[in-house]
Amino acid sequence: MLVLLKFVNSRWHTRHVGLVPTMGYLHEGHLSLCRRARSECAHVAASIFVNPTQFGPNEDLARYPRDLPRDLRLLEQAGVDLVLTPDPGEMYPPNFQTYVTVEQVTQSLEGAARPGHFRGVATVVAKLFNIFQPDRAYFGQKDAQQVVVIKQMARDLDWALDVIVCPTVREPDGLAMSSRNIYLTPEQRRAATVLYRALNVAKAIWESGQREGEPLRQAMRETLATESLARPEYVSAADPISLDELGIARRGVLLSMAVRIGATRLIDNLFWNDVLLQERLVVR
Repeated sequence: MLVLLKFVNSRWHTRHVGLVPTMGYLHEGHLSLCRRARSECAHVAASIFVNPTQFGPNEDLARYPRDLPRDLRLLEQAGVDLVLTPDPGEMYPPNFQTYVTVEQVTQSLEGAARPGHFRGVATVVAKLFNIFQPDRAYFGQKDAQQVVVIKQMARDLDWALDVIVCPTVREPDGLAMSSRNIYLTPEQRRAATVLYRALNVAKAIWESGQREGEPLRQAMRETLATESLARPEYVSAADPISLDELGIARRGVLLSMAVRIGATRLIDNLFWNDVLLQERLVVR
């Protein structure tokens, strides 16, 4: 379904179009992307699609939170003109056979923990780029590996668009905003702040001049171990471009982790690199 929130004139494709892909159940992080797009583009489009191909067989596809009427109201308030809300059968019709695979940068971190995840991400984003033909596409830093994958795909497939990376939006206590935070009980919600604390411990070590990867990883592990409800899946100090785990940093660092708090899987990151710290990355 294509929802027209505001009048869009016939010159849609002759003026800048900004695209904000989402899976819905929107929070301030999503809306900040929409407002950024609104400030830079003549037209703003968004998508709401819980993409089944990026979920594994034991993941939370069926219970992923959804509230389309609320999301549409929020998108309209944020200045979005047009929203695509397709059914899975529209995006993946019978006999669908074509998928996009990005190779090296999908092998570690989330790619290793969630086999097939990034094939689903790359495929759906490629389809959205083809549907909307945007001049600019907006993504949040919280999904740092996803951003790396999408930028790689856009470069490799010669899409003439800007991939714009916007800062992670956090709660006052530092927890990265996520649609999955709704799963947390009050006790788990308090425990979840340990992710940001662990990242900041490693950040302080980095800023003191440490450039070896293992001390950064160890500092994050030790901080996570202070929270009994936290069960780390991975802790990483990686090269921010190749995503290989660091021995000694040559061009910055991406600190990241995936941690289960109860049944809820949370991710977060911080990074330092002259290229990646630029919010705008032009892939033309």
